Amino acid sequence: LVVAAPDKVLAELDVVFPVLHGRFGEDGVVQGLLEALGVPYVGCDVLASAVGMDKVAMKRAFVAENIPVAPYVWFDEPAWRAGGAERVSRLRRPWFVKPARQGSSIGISRVEDVADLAAAVAEAFRHGRTIVVEQGITGRELECGVLGGAEPEASVVGEVTVTGGWFDYQQKYFGDADPMVVPADLPADVVARARELSVRAFRAVGGWGLARVDFLYDEAAGQLYVNELNTMPGFTAHSMYPKVWAASGVSYPDLLARLIALAFQRWSDSAGR
Repeated sequence: LVVAAPDKVLAELDVVFPVLHGRFGEDGVVQGLLEALGVPYVGCDVLASAVGMDKVAMKRAFVAENIPVAPYVWFDEPAWRAGGAERVSRLRRPWFVKPARQGSSIGISRVEDVADLAAAVAEAFRHGRTIVVEQGITGRELECGVLGGAEPEASVVGEVTVTGGWFDYQQKYFGDADPMVVPADLPADVVARARELSVRAFRAVGGWGLARVDFLYDEAAGQLYVNELNTMPGFTAHSMYPKVWAASGVSYPDLLARLIALAFQRWSDSAGR
């Protein structure tokens, strides 16, 4: 693709690496634009990106493939007014109230007291027309990287060490300490199960290229829950995805090279159909 102004060429694009978070970045919008422009790009396609961004659609995809998720309910505003609080009360506290189509923990509230539920719901609705309320799981936060196309691979498993009960926006982007532990100190069978579920979750949404799968691990019960799948995980110095692949023997330059090769592979395959 040649990007041009009236009097000069501004750029020539061979492939795009859309390292973007949130709406219009990882929700399929940019991916659709690149498809329309005929530009190869790294990562998941329009459908997988959209499903991965929508927590309701994502959980439905996981449940359809028998992938364990924490108990949850979801609402639009009419459904909330029609008895949402009573449905939420059937879940064990704490509750996590989330906009269905946001990332980076924006608009999320952790609710311990029933009296705080209405305010948390109102905050979530400020960020979208659909919200999810999840039952809190007491346990550890684990993350696993997925890399590949038709035959994806899972990385070693990392752990996020959090304060205040959950990994919120402040800790993700403004914390001084590195909260990532790679590899996580886990029994071999838990690691194997997390890696298996990561690949299954990736396939459940139709993933391609990369994703980071986040887990809640109830250590006392020995139960893993897939919390969510991020189709464009962070690539900063503090990000988990490059760290788990480095610990798996894939350096940062090699990781980028493989992702770009996968972008061209998908484009070549689709052009031949």
